[in-house]
Amino acid sequence: MAAFTSHVAANIGHIIFSKPPVNAFDSSEWAAIAAEICALGLRGDVHVIVISAEGRGFCAGVDIKELGAHPDMIVPVNKGNYDTFEAIHKNPKPVIVALHGFVLGGGIGIAGAADIIVASECATFGVPEVDRGAMGGGAHLQRMFPVQKVRHMYFTGELIDAQEAWRLGAVEKVVPRGDLLAEATAIAEKIAAKSSIMVQLAKEALNGIEDGDLEAKYRREQGMTLEAYSYKDSQEARDAFNEKRDVSFKPEG
Repeated sequence: MAAFTSHVAANIGHIIFSKPPVNAFDSSEWAAIAAEICALGLRGDVHVIVISAEGRGFCAGVDIKELGAHPDMIVPVNKGNYDTFEAIHKNPKPVIVALHGFVLGGGIGIAGAADIIVASECATFGVPEVDRGAMGGGAHLQRMFPVQKVRHMYFTGELIDAQEAWRLGAVEKVVPRGDLLAEATAIAEKIAAKSSIMVQLAKEALNGIEDGDLEAKYRREQGMTLEAYSYKDSQEARDAFNEKRDVSFKPEG
């Protein structure tokens, strides 16, 4: 079964994640997602892109089981993540994300790279990277929330809900789960009805005036992930998660 489906309707490109149970993607799936987002952005009949998901939540990030069994896969996983987030942020077309349930790890990267966020009332946001022996997500989370809120979420691993995300300004609208895709599509329709070239120029201009370089900041985080993987605590964190037990950290050496 494919990890996602895509189609185009009324100048709107749709990507729907569909990998049960939690939309956690392995390295090849991240690469395929990035390629599809890029391909939609290059199509003349696509003026705007909507990314949504089926199942229990939007995206739980990377496949920890793959990384638990093969830590060396962190390099292609990192590349797949980087390429996906860049494909969204630097896509010539606006990208709207429709979020429900859990938005974790790589799901945060997708949301933070997007242009507009619509969330269902059940959506929760978090970065469990520290508890999984990795880094990443801070650059994109900081595009959504204030610095100190990001650090609290990063260090504690605690989640925030959709209403708090809306209060902090990251989310355009919070709607019932049943209305989520319709609301995101309605916004997309407003954008799709405008001059596509004008909207593309607007996105390029807005990206150009952002503070800092999002991709460069995320690349630094990925370097820290590679460093994290050199520590025994990193492997223990993944093993404990996959084996559904408490962690048992031992002194390095």
